[in-house]
Amino acid sequence: MPAGVGHVVLALTIAGRSGSYHTRAESWTSTDANWLPRRAKLRAAVSNVSIVFPCFNEAKRLRVEPLLWLVRAQRYELVLVDDGSSDATPALLEQIRAAEPTRVHVMRFERNRGKAEAVRQGVLLALTRGAAIVGYADSDLSTPVDELARLIEHFANHDAAVIMGSRVALLGLDIQRSAVRHYVGRVFATAASLTLRLRVYDTQCGAKFFRATPALSRALARPFRSRWAFDVELLGRLLVGGAAAGALEERDFLEVPLQQWTHMAGSKLRLVAMLRAGADLAAIALDLAQERRAARTAASERTGAAHVQSPERPKQDH
Repeated sequence: MPAGVGHVVLALTIAGRSGSYHTRAESWTSTDANWLPRRAKLRAAVSNVSIVFPCFNEAKRLRVEPLLWLVRAQRYELVLVDDGSSDATPALLEQIRAAEPTRVHVMRFERNRGKAEAVRQGVLLALTRGAAIVGYADSDLSTPVDELARLIEHFANHDAAVIMGSRVALLGLDIQRSAVRHYVGRVFATAASLTLRLRVYDTQCGAKFFRATPALSRALARPFRSRWAFDVELLGRLLVGGAAAGALEERDFLEVPLQQWTHMAGSKLRLVAMLRAGADLAAIALDLAQERRAARTAASERTGAAHVQSPERPKQDH
């Protein structure tokens, strides 16, 4: 078990049932109707899926019933990792485990490692448990549980290796975000898109899912540089690839506009942290440039070695 402290990680794994099935949101009775999925029926056509929720001191924001709905109605398995919370979060996690002891597991880090490391460790844990699809989302459920399920459903009809939620404030969509955060986010997203050389609209939305591939395992092999811009770093590593795992291409990514997203009070991401993430982005750009050069050099050396091993045969006159 990895040592560390600070964030709680929830890794949710769908039971590996073949085929598709339907579940009704009404199957879970709640006195708080605000969290209930807006759609009466959710289809789960993709099996063996894990979701990671990083949390830190979330006792006032972590909602038990939606998480248990994910277990009971959607048949997910939860792995809760307490990353050193100093409030009542550990007790709340134990409450969730007690409600579903066969599907909820709790582990704890000894010191705070930050959101990036909590996500990395959580995704690695999900992969070791055999997840075919793994993702992460914000523990305050700013992306509602039915929106997470809708993103996962796209894997049933799309060959993408990465599916990302995107907060696009279009007419008819319920995206609640302050103007300041929106415009600061647009500046950051534009810089991130240029850094990645990828036509991505929203790198920082906390709802992303990945197929379990060698490229993903390689991208998670070492800690991230940035606590808040790690999403860009992760996507960059997937795009660069390496000797042991090929790089993903733009066609391997799918960005899906969310129908509902709400900025929750108490978010750890302050404007100062957003500015720090901008500074981290410059360092990430330098790292990715070095990795791209190394990848090109390695590819060139492999090509040269192949030519040496397989010289062309001289043509013979007839």
